[in-house]
Amino acid sequence: QVQVAESGGDLVQAGGSLRLSCIASGFTFSGRAMGWFRQSPGKEREGVACITASGGRGFYSDSVKDRFIISRDNAENRLYLQMNSLKPEDTAMYYCGACVALPSTILPASDFHNWGHGTQVTVSS
Repeated sequence: QVQVAESGGDLVQAGGSLRLSCIASGFTFSGRAMGWFRQSPGKEREGVACITASGGRGFYSDSVKDRFIISRDNAENRLYLQMNSLKPEDTAMYYCGACVALPSTILPASDFHNWGHGTQVTVSS
């Protein structure tokens, strides 16, 4: 059974940093591009980062580019998101899942449906 579980969210002040973690099981993690998505109340889910299956290349939304870094450890089936220079607008529930990076956007993979509970990031001004 495909499962993902996110952790690492917290309340931080603007300008601070957080590192999110996701552990995956039930599928060949090393064979899938994986990404981070976020959603805040009243807004649509937004793809913020996507990393290739090998971990060789990361893709970012304009809203987080140059502040966030996505990485992965295929030996441990783990995905990470280093979040720096956090802003109040980064406040959201963050989720990990299989992704597709397009020229202008990051989307969930069409065959990925097993979302975790997410981890809450709150940035105070």
